[in-house]
Amino acid sequence: MLSSVFMPLVFLVIFGAGFSNIIGNLAPGVNFIKFVYPGIIAQTVLQSSIFSGISIVWDREFGFLKEILVAPLGRSGIVLGKILGAVAIALMQSIFMLILAPFLHVSLTPMTIIQLLPVLALISISLSGLGALIASRMRSQQGFQLVIQVIIFPLMFLSGIFFPVNNVPAWMMVISKINPVTYGVDAVRQIVLGKELAALSGDSGQLQTNSPSPIGVSVFGHTMTTGQDILVVVGIGAILLSLAIWSFNKQE
Repeated sequence: MLSSVFMPLVFLVIFGAGFSNIIGNLAPGVNFIKFVYPGIIAQTVLQSSIFSGISIVWDREFGFLKEILVAPLGRSGIVLGKILGAVAIALMQSIFMLILAPFLHVSLTPMTIIQLLPVLALISISLSGLGALIASRMRSQQGFQLVIQVIIFPLMFLSGIFFPVNNVPAWMMVISKINPVTYGVDAVRQIVLGKELAALSGDSGQLQTNSPSPIGVSVFGHTMTTGQDILVVVGIGAILLSLAIWSFNKQE
């Protein structure tokens, strides 16, 4: 668990320290470290959840999966059990990242954490569904890791973790906005930076929806709210989870 948060910490330290003074504030009260920090939390969930599918491949490779499949439990239950285990690990890793907030001058209240954890759980369920879907068709751990590495880096770097998706070239903007991780990152960022974004929008905490935000996600000129981001994550997660269960049920 600790080793899996090493890479997000490296990104946070290197990108935060290296670009903070160069880039400056992305919005009033939001410097580069504050901007990246919520994205790093989402990245921790992303990596942990997608790579969780390797346990399915491991079970298959060493023959343990056959013993699981003959158990008096539906295959849907097996997939859900694997995913819930991945969610538990992802949440524990996220809590470790949240402990760093005071050192980064990010203010987190107990209410913010209460709002954040269910969102992180939904993101983890969605991405664990993708990991389980890929794992259901893989026969070796090496093959699974290779496929995941090809998938995870575009999902990560084109999700707005390190830069606002509204201020990139048009082709990159299109790819970023069809990336499901983008909406998870934006939901986490809006919750963590609620006060700063409230000051930016001048209302109760949601970004303005009639003009593009400098650090939010705008779709057809409409800035996504936290609730809308969550709905996108839930919808995509339901599709991925259904496909994972369907694919697993097809296994012999």
